[in-house]
Amino acid sequence: MQHPSASEQWFDEAYYERYYFNPRTRVVDEGHSRRLADFVCSYLAYLRVPVVRVLDMGCGLGLWREQLQRHYPKMHYQGVELSPYLCERYGWEQASVLDYRSADSFDLVICQGVLPYLSTRDVVRALDNLGRLCQGALYLEAVTREDFAAGVIDEELTDMRQQRHPANLYRQALAGHFRQAGGGLWLSHRCDVPLFALEECGVSDKVV
Repeated sequence: MQHPSASEQWFDEAYYERYYFNPRTRVVDEGHSRRLADFVCSYLAYLRVPVVRVLDMGCGLGLWREQLQRHYPKMHYQGVELSPYLCERYGWEQASVLDYRSADSFDLVICQGVLPYLSTRDVVRALDNLGRLCQGALYLEAVTREDFAAGVIDEELTDMRQQRHPANLYRQALAGHFRQAGGGLWLSHRCDVPLFALEECGVSDKVV
C-alpha cells in the first residue's frame, strides 16, 4: 500500500521547533551547514560549473543561503518552501517541489530532506520537475530504505514519518535528466562538463 505525500500542515511551528530551533533535538547545526556547503561549492568550482542562479527547494530556515553567499556573493538565491509558517516568517515563495515553475533554469538546485516526505509517484514527478528546473548541478539529500536497514540513521533525531523509498527509485528517476557525480551531486545532461569514468558514479561497463 502506497502512503500519500505529507501535507503542508505537517510543517508547522512545532515541527521546526523540534527539528531546527531546539539545540538538543535539531537535525543540523551551523557547522554541518558550513562543511556541506564548502564541499558542494568546492567540487563545483573544481568541475568549473558556473553558479549564478540558485534554487533552494524546501529551503526551510534558509541555512544554505548564508553559506552560499560566502562562495557566490553575486548569486541570485530563490528560496521555495511548502510550509505556510516558514513562508510567513521568512518571506519565502510558497510552492511544492511537484509544481514549482520558473521561466529561467538554475545553475544550482538544492533539494535537501524533501523527497522522503513524498509518495513513490510524487518522488518521480518531483525529480522530473527538478530536471526541468536545473541546467547545472543538483545537490540531493534523501534518506533511503537502505540507510534505515544499515542503521546509519539516528532515529532519535530523524522524523520517522519519512517514507523509506529504495535508493534505486531515486537513481532511476534521476537518470533521465542527470548523471551522478558523487557526494550527493548530480550534473544535468544540459551541463557540458566532462567527468572521468571513475568520477561518474553508478556507471558500470562489462569487462571483456
